[in-house]
Amino acid sequence: MKADIHPEYRPVVFQDASSDFAFLTRSTINTKDTIKWEDGETYPLVKVEVSSQSHPFYTGKHKIVDTGGRVDKFRRRYAK
Repeated sequence: MKADIHPEYRPVVFQDASSDFAFLTRSTINTKDTIKWEDGETYPLVKVEVSSQSHPFYTGKHKIVDTGGRVDKFRRRYAK
């Protein structure tokens, strides 16, 4: 295996922007943000729009998450 060709695989915190939910896992994603976790360590932070705590499939609540106006554009185009 060649040296120095693989990204660093490290602990990273993913935080849901729409709810107060965060989880610690391992990833190779690059980020400049950091957060102090429950164990007192500082980890890289990645903010996500949807997680299992806010996704309608897991919560059972119908909620439209529209970041680019796509739903309104679709409704205008196909309105009868």
